[in-house]
Amino acid sequence: MINFSETGLKPEILQAVEVLGFTQPTPIQAASIPALLDSQQDIIGFAATGTGKTAAFSLPIIHHVNTKNDKVQAIILCPTRELCLQITNDIKDFTKFLPHISTVAVYGGESIDKQVRLLRRGAHIVVGTPGRVCDMLRRKILDIEAVDWVVLDEADEMLSMGFLEEMEFILEHTPKERKTLMFSATMPREIERMAQNYMKEPLRISVQKENTTTANVSHEYYVVKAKDKYNALRRIADLNPNIYAIVFCRTREDAKQIADKFIEDGYNADALHGDLSQAQRDLVMHRFRTKHLQMLIATDVAARGIDVDNLTHVINMELPDNVESYIHRSGRTGRAGKMGVSLSILHTKELKRIVFFERKLGKKIERKPVPTGIEVCENQLLYLIDRMQTVQTDDEQISSFLPAIYGKLESMSKEEIIKNFVALEFNQLLQHYKGAEDINAGADRGDDRGERGYKVERREYEERPAYKKEGREGGRESREPREPREFGDKKRSAPRSGTEGGFVRLYLNVGRAQKVNPGRIIELLNSVKSLRDARVGKILIEDNYTAFDIESGFEEELLAGFRSKQISGVPVFVTQEMTAVSERVKQTSFKREEKPYGKEAGKSYGKDSKPYSKDLSFGDKKKKKKY
Repeated sequence: MINFSETGLKPEILQAVEVLGFTQPTPIQAASIPALLDSQQDIIGFAATGTGKTAAFSLPIIHHVNTKNDKVQAIILCPTRELCLQITNDIKDFTKFLPHISTVAVYGGESIDKQVRLLRRGAHIVVGTPGRVCDMLRRKILDIEAVDWVVLDEADEMLSMGFLEEMEFILEHTPKERKTLMFSATMPREIERMAQNYMKEPLRISVQKENTTTANVSHEYYVVKAKDKYNALRRIADLNPNIYAIVFCRTREDAKQIADKFIEDGYNADALHGDLSQAQRDLVMHRFRTKHLQMLIATDVAARGIDVDNLTHVINMELPDNVESYIHRSGRTGRAGKMGVSLSILHTKELKRIVFFERKLGKKIERKPVPTGIEVCENQLLYLIDRMQTVQTDDEQISSFLPAIYGKLESMSKEEIIKNFVALEFNQLLQHYKGAEDINAGADRGDDRGERGYKVERREYEERPAYKKEGREGGRESREPREPREFGDKKRSAPRSGTEGGFVRLYLNVGRAQKVNPGRIIELLNSVKSLRDARVGKILIEDNYTAFDIESGFEEELLAGFRSKQISGVPVFVTQEMTAVSERVKQTSFKREEKPYGKEAGKSYGKDSKPYSKDLSFGDKKKKKKY
């Protein structure tokens, strides 16, 4: 492995790197820096977050900047404000001994006027998000006629965030003789196409196999019911008193709710999401980087580009949509030779995806039991004892207080002192976990669990037309709602009542006629805050009504929450009784508009100008015609 001193960089750059404590380049830096210094070739670098990409492309750019030319010579595009600011700060550190090189960050969420003023003072390097850079180009604020370098950092993430058009717009408006550098953890088809269209015979540099994670990260998951996810997260946090983690949520609303619960329960936690202003985001990140926060609750988009050292855990409140996102997340821990943990808190319906993730990662993701209340309390107590044994004391300062303390404790035995000391420190924790239940899912599911020890719940969806053929002259059946059949059962099943397997069946007075599909049912349930943790079973959709199974215990919340809901203009009526929904369907059933045909419509068809009959049979092929 070469040293930075052997790369050929300017002495001022090497001095700055030395001040920062870097001696040897990372693999991506060792491969990229010499190539960018010695040739005019475009480069595609495959590297995940935390591999040192910023120095890999910024040090050669700094080396080549012409300070006699005040125009913009390099544009670095990145997906988020946080990453934009981070790259800008890194470049300012690298140019500490080159004060004439100016770097400006341009990004959304902050006044454009301030950024315009900075650009007009002069900038050699512009770091920006695609949207804001495009905005400045269209307003003719940003002059790019002298640009020699265009860098697409985290190209795959910019693509997933919908910045494809902006990236192409910028590339089309920069000089053709520029050098284009693209850094990405993966290479989706659109990014590959962009490389073919806008890059000239790029050199491909890969420092890791695709879809791999660092060896210093252990992967594990916990399985609970959806309503117990927060409790599982809290137990994991309590089991690890030194936890320093990012918790990933799917939506900003989820991030807000979990952060609010953590704060309410007395934890050092806060949320990072798209609803925060830039000042609020900066404050949250400052508190997290200085470890005034132990837990950062974030969405994928908001956390993109966050580079924080010494994270102990990355926690997924659900598996991300793809393996690449999982790799990005888990790559934030286990750095600089330290061990890290990437864990996921799942409900039973997500289990089938674990096997897929393992196959793509080439790694085992180990199932762990959610700790019991006793285990959590024991771990916390032992941690406190360890701290007490290793605490540094200032004998000179504390010695003057000891006689008074000894006098106070004289009447107490050693056992009483220890007991009261523990009670004083842990009464609240002990009270919280008193009689805590085992929240692991699948503990009482019998023996049908497969080789992994759990039973995967299947979610079923059945949809059949509400009519049947009755010979050649048969027509539609009555639109009177009927109880759907179960899969594989040719006989009608009797309407169910009560609970079965922890679920209860409910009925809605809307169906296919109102364009209902399973997604709309789930969306409707998620619109009621108290139902977001409820498990949903079978969804069976007929022409004018829908039957679905929901976890027992949520019926009242659902009945109350659906009172003001509508689908396709029809007020939603929900009930547990089939007969009740039948009456409501008759009142709200969807009626097709009958249109006039033939002479009634003022038109004629065929040789004898006779109208087609509106009563054509479904089963008579001879009478079927297209019109």
